[in-house]
Amino acid sequence: MSCKYEMFTVVVMVVVATCATTSILGQPDKPTADGGGCPSPGLTLNGTRVVPRSGMSSDFSTLSEVKFPARLSSPSRKGSKSLASSSSEETEAPSRICKIKCVSGQWVGPLCQEINGDGRFQPILKSCALEEVPPNLILSFKNRIIVEFNTTIPHNSTISARCQEPIGTYKLSGPPVLNCSNGVWSSPIPKCQPTTLFTNYSENSPPTILVRVPSGSAAVDQNGGLVVFPGSILHLECLHLRRHGDPEWTWTSEAETYLTGWAIGNDERNWKYRLSIYYVKQFDTGSYTCTNSRGINNTITLQVSDIHCKPVPSMNLNPHLNYRASGHRLGQTTYFNCPPGFFLKGSANITCLPSGDWSNTPPDCIMVKCPPISVDDSRLIMVEYNNTYGKRAAFKCAWGFQMSGVNSIECLADSTWSHRIPTCTEILCPTPIVPLNGLLIEDSAPGRHVVGSMVQFSCGEKHQLIGKPSMVCTENGTWSHSTPYCKARCEYPGEPPNGRIIPLKFWYVPGDKLKITCLSGYVLPLPLEASPPVCLGNGTWSHTLPECIQYTDV
Repeated sequence: MSCKYEMFTVVVMVVVATCATTSILGQPDKPTADGGGCPSPGLTLNGTRVVPRSGMSSDFSTLSEVKFPARLSSPSRKGSKSLASSSSEETEAPSRICKIKCVSGQWVGPLCQEINGDGRFQPILKSCALEEVPPNLILSFKNRIIVEFNTTIPHNSTISARCQEPIGTYKLSGPPVLNCSNGVWSSPIPKCQPTTLFTNYSENSPPTILVRVPSGSAAVDQNGGLVVFPGSILHLECLHLRRHGDPEWTWTSEAETYLTGWAIGNDERNWKYRLSIYYVKQFDTGSYTCTNSRGINNTITLQVSDIHCKPVPSMNLNPHLNYRASGHRLGQTTYFNCPPGFFLKGSANITCLPSGDWSNTPPDCIMVKCPPISVDDSRLIMVEYNNTYGKRAAFKCAWGFQMSGVNSIECLADSTWSHRIPTCTEILCPTPIVPLNGLLIEDSAPGRHVVGSMVQFSCGEKHQLIGKPSMVCTENGTWSHSTPYCKARCEYPGEPPNGRIIPLKFWYVPGDKLKITCLSGYVLPLPLEASPPVCLGNGTWSHTLPECIQYTDV
């Protein structure tokens, strides 16, 4: 007998049909199917029945078993995620072998075995969808709060439900624990009902129960219960308007009686009905219920536990980490900080939880570092560099350049530099003024006087240079000397015949007068003696030198 088989794609499924005599996957198990055959198993792709392609046989009447490689797909709507697996891509390789069997004319299954499992075929049990969640409700899976919904929870898993804190301000309507069984929750998702604190103290609302721990410590566990350290003093305050009558406190603990009554404060006595437990003991564990005059109640579950977390000093702390601990028992908090030059990475405080664990791992102290500095400008030179807190980077400019900004910057506690990186600009001296009746000689490009460049001065004919004949551009952007000027002068006129001039100089300034003296036996004519030559402002003499004549000629 020949055995036909067909291939279909179901998500990533390849169907392998097996008859009683042959199996593509190997030797078949001993057939257990009854005769008569089964119809098409009705395979589906994304919820749509898959029909064999034209020309392919759809006769399953001779088959006793169908095996196919597969992976578990989510039963929830498209786009949802599973908390049991981090990958659900359709390109994922099959993780199991599944089969269906023909029994009494009907397909039974599927049963699946893990590819790397123990080889046993077991029923596929569906996950449960977790989509929209009522407001103020907190759900936890494996002791971790679920923060992303539109997801799935694996079969036979449980989630816990509680209302948001402060404890007692919302009442959980529904079971605190839900179990997933083959795609179905054990109960509907519960809701959080607002209490009198949010309903203007309506008698139709559950009363709010506020918790005060004036001495000792307490914390809320994952299931929304209150865990209290032994020896603590606890006040449970039921918020109910006194004019509506007295509410009633009841409890399930082993204690016979507790101190109850209205608060004694002027204002609180009208709306706080209190139950006080002094120096809590183990037998105070139980549920505490406040019921108003209309029979509507709210309950807080109390667990007395001597819980201690690992002492902070015994933890592997960063050597730079400072801490201040009030203790390491339930509800106590340790605070952390870092010394200057370090920043805190992680939580600044941790609290001892009802689980005996700290709410977070201790933080680290990370050395403060400022961003690295890269100097790409050849004109700027970094002479010192340390980018840790309190240290600095120092700069100078190349010769001939001046700095714009500060010459050193400091790394601050917030990982920023105290100032911007400075820049360097070329130093230029101003163009000197050309002296009147003078010349300017430059050794660089006209009008551009860099550090070290020199200019020279000279004066025109019949003028004398007053000041330095040259000056140099210095590093402070100024000239080494003041600009000289040209002053008119009269040249030495020479000696008059048979006489001398007084004073005798190489040059004379305007206003200088010459005195003529004659040699022995010579005299000046009287008119000339009365008007000696004078140096004029244009560098010329008022008249030529007079001539000495002999006495005999007078």
